[in-house]
Amino acid sequence: MFSIWSYIRASAAALRHDSRGLAATEFAVIAPLMLVMLFGTIEVSSGVAVDRKVTLVARTLSDLTSQSKAVGDADMTNFFAASYGIMWPYPSAPVQATISELYIDPATSLARVQWSKGTAPRGTGTTVGIPSGLIGSDSSGKTLPGQYLIFSEVSYLYKPALGYVMSKAGITLSDTSYTRPRQSTCVFYGSETACPTK
Repeated sequence: MFSIWSYIRASAAALRHDSRGLAATEFAVIAPLMLVMLFGTIEVSSGVAVDRKVTLVARTLSDLTSQSKAVGDADMTNFFAASYGIMWPYPSAPVQATISELYIDPATSLARVQWSKGTAPRGTGTTVGIPSGLIGSDSSGKTLPGQYLIFSEVSYLYKPALGYVMSKAGITLSDTSYTRPRQSTCVFYGSETACPTK
C-alpha cells in the first residue's frame, strides 16, 4: 500500500512540473481570439479605406462639375467615370452617385434643384436641405441673391470579403459634397437650365 501511495505522490509531483502540453493548451485558447482580431482588423481597415474613397468620389464629382461653365451628357459621363476610378482597387459597381445644381431662393432661403443627373436624379424644382452655413447673407441677415451650389451624393454598399466579423450583407457608406461654381454664376446643363439671380 505504501508503494502505491508513494507512486501516486511521485506521479503528481512529476505532473505538476511537466509543461510539455502547456504551449498547445495556450495556443488552443489564444488562437480563436487572434483569428477574430486578425480578420476583424482586415475587414474594418478595408471598410475605412472604402469610406475614405467614397468621400473622395463625392468631392471629385462636385469639384469637376463646378469648374465648368456648362456641361452636357458626355461631360457627366466623363466626370462619373473619372470619379469611379478613385475606387480602385475596390469594385466601382456598388457606387451610386448623383450630381445636382442647387439654386438658393433669396425669398425663402430654400435650395431648389436646377438640374440633376446620375443614379437617382432629383426632380427639378424639388427642395434639398443644406447646412445653413452655406447660405450667404448680408449684414441684416437677408439671403443674398444669385447663389448656386453643386451638390454631389455618393453611396456605396461595402461587403466585406470574409464576412467573419462584419455582416456579410454589408453596410452602406455615403457622403455628400457642396461646391460653388467657379467659372460662372451657375453651371448650365445644355439648354435645360437658366441662371435666375432674383
